Amino acid sequence: MQNIPSVDLGDFLSNDPLRKQKFVNEIGNAFEDIGFVALKGHFLDQQLVEELYSEIRQFFSLPLEIKRSYENPELGGQRGYVSFGKEHAKGRKEGDLKEFWHFGQYVSADSKYASEYPENINVKELPRFNEIGKQAYQMLEKTGIYVLRALALRLGLDEFYFDDYTKEGNSILRPIHYPPITSEPENAIRAAAHGDINLITLLMGAQGKGLQVQNHGGEWIDAIAEPDELVINVGDMLSRHTNNRLKSTIHQVVNPPRELWGTSRYSIPFFMHPVSDMPLNCLENCIDNDNPKQFEDITAGDFLYERLVDLGLIKK
Repeated sequence: MQNIPSVDLGDFLSNDPLRKQKFVNEIGNAFEDIGFVALKGHFLDQQLVEELYSEIRQFFSLPLEIKRSYENPELGGQRGYVSFGKEHAKGRKEGDLKEFWHFGQYVSADSKYASEYPENINVKELPRFNEIGKQAYQMLEKTGIYVLRALALRLGLDEFYFDDYTKEGNSILRPIHYPPITSEPENAIRAAAHGDINLITLLMGAQGKGLQVQNHGGEWIDAIAEPDELVINVGDMLSRHTNNRLKSTIHQVVNPPRELWGTSRYSIPFFMHPVSDMPLNCLENCIDNDNPKQFEDITAGDFLYERLVDLGLIKK
């Protein structure tokens, strides 16, 4: 495969059983093959997309001392600002060439997870930053819920199997700024080769070259979406839960050609996580003689903690 397939969520949302099944088949085949799709028909309208990009460009252009006032290392990068070079891929020492912000889940005060999730951090210099971020978070979460419903059907589960696990899940919206490159990077790229931790990732901002996906032949292919599409990929949690039937694919963000070093890149992934007590045990209907169980039982919360240590965001 030399490019990622494109699917339309409108097929799944239609009242036509044949179109709905078509979507289930198309996204299921893509996630079992390469683990990535480009998705149109999602719930983000263009005005919200433009407003979000405007807000995050304004935030990342603030003076460094202001941005760092919103960084709290005790949160392990789960809310607020994370400064340039702090995060690295699993198994690497070199920090990625990026800075980012985290919006997290919004739960009511009486939620069982209210004490588990840190509060979102308000940026006082930008009065609309947090409200626009919350709207985008909720539209991406809504999109992700429908994608997971299609995948549940593909796996032979009840369509709403994932709903209770994701309704108040520990999901993260991460606006990322890859600043201009000012000197020759020493063995570092904008985002080193990695797999995502979560169930699925919904990515805004893959309209130009930079994001690359590794296919089963070990070749790197460009993942470029149309302006109205999100790129969606399988994360390690879902791969683990399905005994690797759905593939978590290695991907990276490479540095641009030297003539474009002076430009910034922005992308906005939504990492869809379940609640921490979701068991990630391999599904029984994904285990057989040809596909024996590959992973030990673990909860989503314990798995996330292990990976945040691996990424350098939590210090043991």
